[in-house]
Amino acid sequence: MSTATTVSPIQREPELLGQTVVVIGGSAGIGLETARRARAEGAKLILTGRNLERLQSAASKLDALSTAAFDATDFERLGSFFNELPTPIDHVLVTGPGPYYARLAEFDFQKARRDIEAHLLLPLQVARNAAGRVRPGGTLLFMGGTGGRRAAAGFALISALTAAMPAMTKNLALELAPVRVNVIAAGFVDTPLSASLLGDELENRRNQLRATLPIWRVVGPADVAALAYTS
Repeated sequence: MSTATTVSPIQREPELLGQTVVVIGGSAGIGLETARRARAEGAKLILTGRNLERLQSAASKLDALSTAAFDATDFERLGSFFNELPTPIDHVLVTGPGPYYARLAEFDFQKARRDIEAHLLLPLQVARNAAGRVRPGGTLLFMGGTGGRRAAAGFALISALTAAMPAMTKNLALELAPVRVNVIAAGFVDTPLSASLLGDELENRRNQLRATLPIWRVVGPADVAALAYTS
């Protein structure tokens, strides 16, 4: 005579239970998906974004602790935001706008300056403001890119910026330890921002990646979010 046994699934504690996560640029795309994952893992969320309506929608869906609508490259407003944060916080994720591509003949230096602010000066400003507010062992995480890995017409600025990001991150990690400072250098991620940049070429790019990537599919925001809070 035999008796059947029932195996109960192993229950795990949410990875971010009781922790506070700040997502700068958390109302869409990678930022929103990363915030969604953090909330699913038990975190309390503080979200920022430029678009108030979109930010409020994201906050409502994710039951965010608080929100702040402003342009993060307004560095005075960014400093005020950090000064008003409850402390300590555990993790800060910084996303940014899309890259600026332009051939030399059409290069707009005003747009280039804004791009430098968004991709290099913004992370530095966040790092300075986050120092002393992120608990030891917490994380400061930036979104980078892969534009610096190849040469192409129109890539002069973005290749320089994406190549600079890892070097900057290494130095900040040394200076801010024991807070961890990391960068995720994602290639093409299928987001509304990517769609706006590629326009009619979007589906061609998707098909190219499906045929050439080892995973045989296009990377989405959830794939990037899965990397955000791993040690």
